[in-house]
Amino acid sequence: MSAQKSCLSLIKYLLFVFNLFFFVLGSLIFCFGIWILVDKTSFVSFVGLSFMPLQIWSKALAISGILTMGLALLGCVGALKELRCLLSLYFGILLLLFVAQITLGILIFTQRIRLERRMEDMVRQTIQNYRAHLEETAAEESWDYVQFQLRCCGWNSPQDWFRVPSLSSNESNAFRVPCSCYNSSATNDSAIFFKISLPQFSGLQPVAARHRTDVCVVPVNSYIYREGCARSLQKWLHNNLISIVGICLGVGLLELSFMTLSIFLCRNLDQMYDRLARYR
Repeated sequence: MSAQKSCLSLIKYLLFVFNLFFFVLGSLIFCFGIWILVDKTSFVSFVGLSFMPLQIWSKALAISGILTMGLALLGCVGALKELRCLLSLYFGILLLLFVAQITLGILIFTQRIRLERRMEDMVRQTIQNYRAHLEETAAEESWDYVQFQLRCCGWNSPQDWFRVPSLSSNESNAFRVPCSCYNSSATNDSAIFFKISLPQFSGLQPVAARHRTDVCVVPVNSYIYREGCARSLQKWLHNNLISIVGICLGVGLLELSFMTLSIFLCRNLDQMYDRLARYR
């Protein structure tokens, strides 16, 4: 009996410590999201995103932090106080998350061709409507950031930008592409940066960082990225496939271990003594 009690105590405190760690982690994620919302200017100049995409990401971080904190709090209190209702709720939420992740993975695998086509349609629509509506630029600025980070231009090639009405030019020897297509590492000529003005970020960004979200004129055969982002995304996924699969498996195993510990603790608590009686 003493061995069983020792085992249950070990499981209880293991579950408590692990959930306490995730509660602190969720708190940090939440605080980071709030920090981005409060101090947008610093992050705008650092990552090169506009206010709207940055605000979306900050809210997503804040919500993720709150959900992580709430779930971890259930596990901490349920394990420490040995409350079956909280442990059962904790197990049920983890089970729903686990099933949802498996379902999402199966859907992505079976519907990957349709998802690729849907993503291509969305990107092409974003490119076609580039700077057509100045009040709705969140998707365009996010795509500019993708092009800059992946060092690519357009979906299939830079020619995707040649048919965009807002970037059309009457000059026969020049075409217009977003400055996120400009390959600044291929040349030391920074004169092109001084042609760019950002009304919404006036004085917030250094000149070298402004080329990420504005429009500039790039001559034919100039220093722009020649590879399309579809190819760059495939390369990125191929190079990081092991890491992505490893993270997914790690999260799944972690959820399984927490579910096992919680249900084991819940089923082996003293049947004759309900901890809820203390609070009645």
